Amino acid sequence: MKNHSRMSRAAALLATSALAFAAVTGCAPAAEEPQGDVTITWWHNGTGEPLLGFWQQVAKEFEDKNPGVKVDVQAFQNEELQRTLIPNALRSGDAPDVFQQWGAGELAAQVKAGYVKDISADVAAELELVGGTAAPWQVDGKTYGLPFSFGIEGFWYNKDLFAKAGIASVPSTLDELYAAIDKLKAAGITPIAVGAKDKWPAAHYWYNFALKSCSPQILSNAQANLVFDDPCFIKAGELLQQFIDSEPFNEGYLGTSAQQGAGSSAGQLATGKAAMELMGHWNPGTMGGILQEETGDANATPPSFLGWFNFPGIPGSAGDPTAALGGGDGFSVSADAPKEAVELLKYIASVDVQTRFGEVGAGIPVSKGSEVSITDPNLRQVLEGLQASTYVQLWLDTAYGPVVGGAMNDGIVALFAGQATPQDIVQGMKDAAATL
Repeated sequence: MKNHSRMSRAAALLATSALAFAAVTGCAPAAEEPQGDVTITWWHNGTGEPLLGFWQQVAKEFEDKNPGVKVDVQAFQNEELQRTLIPNALRSGDAPDVFQQWGAGELAAQVKAGYVKDISADVAAELELVGGTAAPWQVDGKTYGLPFSFGIEGFWYNKDLFAKAGIASVPSTLDELYAAIDKLKAAGITPIAVGAKDKWPAAHYWYNFALKSCSPQILSNAQANLVFDDPCFIKAGELLQQFIDSEPFNEGYLGTSAQQGAGSSAGQLATGKAAMELMGHWNPGTMGGILQEETGDANATPPSFLGWFNFPGIPGSAGDPTAALGGGDGFSVSADAPKEAVELLKYIASVDVQTRFGEVGAGIPVSKGSEVSITDPNLRQVLEGLQASTYVQLWLDTAYGPVVGGAMNDGIVALFAGQATPQDIVQGMKDAAATL
């Protein structure tokens, strides 16, 4: 946040005067005096282990490598951070120096408002390391953040419950998914848990139906131009309505949160109360954290029964059956942050930190050379799914930006609640796009 050093306002004015004098006389001012201690504020969403402790360790390492620099690192629950804390802090002019960044349309809006620092000239070496995964953190050819993890989502499932229900193999088509749901119901098992209270977990069903109904070309055009005229977007809502009508979800799903406690959708999967959850690559870590809270065992790990499969394809549709929905996590630097904040970002992207990030099972690292560290069997499943995908679509709310993405999510949740139609979702998106 602001007030990064102990330099007084008077000293700042003197420095400005010296620069002005130099501009007039052609004389360079004397070298700047050291400005004292610098505190960097860093906000992230790793509220559970292993990520909470890992980021604390990274902050301590950075302090040790940079005497005089203090890192004030704080963790916040994901929905609160993304939807409330970061937007409010940016608008207030008192933003954290380094903050969680999901990229694409959301980032573009922040850049347009002048909230985020252009770090292009400072991170050339890091861009070589992260390669194409940097794209969501770039706007108009300039870089405004760096990713530290990138993965795709799919169905996390309980292998034991699948076996109990007589499901011999994971579904690869929508019809096979329906068949698996029927078998689970017949065995008295809740097929799928969803935390619709948080909106986005429910919205991701529509995203995946759109992904598997629309061609990659249509999806790319929609992201670039916010055009949603193709009938496949209506079809996505119709498929979702049929899916909801089949009653695959946990009781009370409209009031269920996604990642907070044993009663959340992640908690229900972790404790064996549901057989599946559609969620991102971070879910095993989330479940491990929930089990630690519930059992009081700080060494509790993600359930051993976990398996993973991509959202099934839809035969006969224009969608790519191997396509995957995904995205990454990264960090941006606020516009008025000190130069040390950029150095922290570069340290996070280093091969050393990224390799250890993979080793602790916190996620799938992005820096070249660090992928060899992924030994966690759950993350290996996601990595293999990512490698098998011929098209990866960024999370749609992130891709379309907060205005269109927000309208889309609201429309989808209204459909879940029986208060909207497939046509309403698309019309809401078009109306929102027309305001931009």
